[in-house]
Amino acid sequence: MYYSSLPLLSLALCASGALSHTPNSYNFDPLHHLAGSAPPFNPQDPPLDPSPPQGCNVTRAAYLVRHAAIYANDFDYESFIEPFVQKLSNTTVDWTKVPVLSFLSSWKNPITDAEQEMLTRAGKLEATKLGVDVAQRYWSLRTPKKIWTSTAERTVKSAKAFDTGIADDGSDIEVVQVYEGEKEGANSLTPYESCPAYSGSAGTKQATAFLKVYTKPAIGRFNAAAPVFNFSATDVYAMSLLCGYETVIRGSSPFCNLELLTPNEWLGFEYTNDLMYHYNIGYGSPVSGAIGFPWVNATFNTLAATQNNMSNATTDQDLYISFTHRELPPTVLVALDLFNNSAFSGANNINGTMPTNAINHRRAWKSSHILPFLTNIAIEKMDCNSFGFDAATYYRVLVNNAPQSLNGCSDGPGESCKASDIGSWLNARAEVVGEYGAVCMTDYKNSTNVLGIYSS
Repeated sequence: MYYSSLPLLSLALCASGALSHTPNSYNFDPLHHLAGSAPPFNPQDPPLDPSPPQGCNVTRAAYLVRHAAIYANDFDYESFIEPFVQKLSNTTVDWTKVPVLSFLSSWKNPITDAEQEMLTRAGKLEATKLGVDVAQRYWSLRTPKKIWTSTAERTVKSAKAFDTGIADDGSDIEVVQVYEGEKEGANSLTPYESCPAYSGSAGTKQATAFLKVYTKPAIGRFNAAAPVFNFSATDVYAMSLLCGYETVIRGSSPFCNLELLTPNEWLGFEYTNDLMYHYNIGYGSPVSGAIGFPWVNATFNTLAATQNNMSNATTDQDLYISFTHRELPPTVLVALDLFNNSAFSGANNINGTMPTNAINHRRAWKSSHILPFLTNIAIEKMDCNSFGFDAATYYRVLVNNAPQSLNGCSDGPGESCKASDIGSWLNARAEVVGEYGAVCMTDYKNSTNVLGIYSS
């Protein structure tokens, strides 16, 4: 008699949706695994509620934003896409007879040499939408008087497009351009440019090693179908890049087809980039935390300042928005100790978490989650009077709209950090990552360890 109720239980579970899994329910979106060429999206990593915690009101906030979608990064284009496109133009392969690659018979390159690094139309629209989203999120806060940006055309245009979304009249906001010099020290939105110890080629060795691993099956399939073309690892990599760039240019791309590259191969592309960014501007770099810390420190200090102790009227804002390039946000995350593969392990072998012969699927460091176009890091200052917590001021960090718990300072509402604790937490992080000038080994005069753009 104990088994007679099981069929009824199964029917009840199915009716409620608890047993809704079917063999064909697997879904995979390549656009969410394209690292630095991914269109804007919110991964919700971790899946915490982005709304202010119960009893909390945001009183000030700051955003660091990567520029919006561009036609192509110059390195991606010149190293991978352009050679692949040239190879296509010189081949004798009749693509109409190669089923999965038949689209190549009429496909046209969406990128010209003149358009490299330029903002796409979709990029401008997405930047404007982000401005609207921020305005709606902080509807009770004042529209900023100033927005800061590095001086590259793509960051300036992203900032100006954002203006049109956050303000009734974008011309009411002054867009302050911060020089992208090589001797600005930490007082810049591109401090890696002024860091002699930073190497733009770091991570290439590790990424190349895994590139050769993950592309082997695809190379074998493509060369079996079109042996004359002689597909290489860099050709396969270029296809994935084109999936992202063509999508932000034309709205879609045939290179995103899952019949072309399998989910495992898309994940291989993502992990190749994760390796590169890990060693270039992530935890595998000895200088990344020192590069990102000046923005962290300046932002917390600016948000903490009261109107009575502000030394300059231009800092009297509720919202502080800054636009930069892909290199800075990851260094800021390292300074904040976020997306750290070994944060809770007690181990000190961070590079061991990123092998070059297999994917660590359980890693926290995923470039697609922290580096898509318009990636943004927000720090919110909140006044809270919540059940179970002291009535006080708290700080919370969000990355692409997902709240993050600061390691060692997350016992406030919504895993926020109490204002009275943030100073000691920052001091501890400063000791871990080191001082900008010392770590970067600056060898020029008038360098600085401080980002002062918000008070000038």
